[in-house]
Amino acid sequence: MSSFTVRDLTLKNRIVISPMCQYSAIDGVVGDWHLAHLGRFAIGGAALVFVEATGVEARGRISPGDVGLWNDDQARALARIADFLKANGAHAGIQLAHAGRKGSTRRPWDGGSELNADDAAKGEAAWETLAPSAVTFAEHYPTPRAMSTADMAEVIIAFREAARRADDAGFDVVEIHAAHGYLLHEFLSPLSNFRTDDYGGDRTGRMKFPLEVIETVRAVWPEKKPLFLRISSVDHVEAGLSIEDSVTFAAAAKALGVDLVDCSSGGNSPTPPKIFPGYQVAYAEAVRAGAEVATMAVGLILDAALAEDIIAGGKADLVALARPALDDPNFAIHASAALTGKPDYALAPTPAKSGLDRLAQSLRHLKTD
Repeated sequence: MSSFTVRDLTLKNRIVISPMCQYSAIDGVVGDWHLAHLGRFAIGGAALVFVEATGVEARGRISPGDVGLWNDDQARALARIADFLKANGAHAGIQLAHAGRKGSTRRPWDGGSELNADDAAKGEAAWETLAPSAVTFAEHYPTPRAMSTADMAEVIIAFREAARRADDAGFDVVEIHAAHGYLLHEFLSPLSNFRTDDYGGDRTGRMKFPLEVIETVRAVWPEKKPLFLRISSVDHVEAGLSIEDSVTFAAAAKALGVDLVDCSSGGNSPTPPKIFPGYQVAYAEAVRAGAEVATMAVGLILDAALAEDIIAGGKADLVALARPALDDPNFAIHASAALTGKPDYALAPTPAKSGLDRLAQSLRHLKTD
């Protein structure tokens, strides 16, 4: 498993843990659950671990349980996580996000629909949502307010200040979330952007606001630190974003200082994609070739053989895991063993490595007895 260098950051392998929303923060502040959830991936040998989609302002949350980074209390709590990840062999990443029209909803296990009076009575009142146009995502979602240019300026400032706090908290990588039907994706997609001003219309207009966010974040994010961008490569709807749109956007983002594009898909329409192992890898390959930018592949990368094929075949530069890592937090360690034919626990931090080495020794004795 080879290393990968981007700007001044060298990752010890190509395994990245994707942002995974836990909907378990209190007032945007992470707690012990987040430390345990994320820490186990560092212990399991992943090179880079991302904190979940983190709201840059309160109205940018998906649910009341979302992580935030709009105040110093949130930043101090996140610094604890960044410190733990780095102390245990992983680099620390954070995804900065704004939910747009998909905000002000219940947690998924509570149904995911828009917050109502019953939620308010429990202390989780609904909030106003924003979008490029006043168009609801789907039934049981709130109707957003179409953003003014003043609103856009406020959101850009929120991204800027969140990036500054992320740096102060010790994060090595920031990823800007422009995927999955959230605010920046909503501007990019013709399914949700019906504006008639400079921020709508053709592809150039629809890219304008997301590119302004990227430019602002890159200006305050340290030069030595990488900036990633997550996109929904296609909308999985005929009238939606195409891979050609995403290649053009990725190239423009690279010109502004984005170092790697994380290629997901969908999320801006209730229409689900057809899924299979590695179903989004082709998008990472197309963006990598078309925009001449490093990419990360994500989406049901279930085993070491598929991950190795992606990297060795030049289809992407990194592979990102979400649910497969939940199932196996030691995916990186197990992948190394699968690819080399022998267990090697060098990826684990010392306290774990010591016990795992003894386990390997015991297993060898069993085979020889």
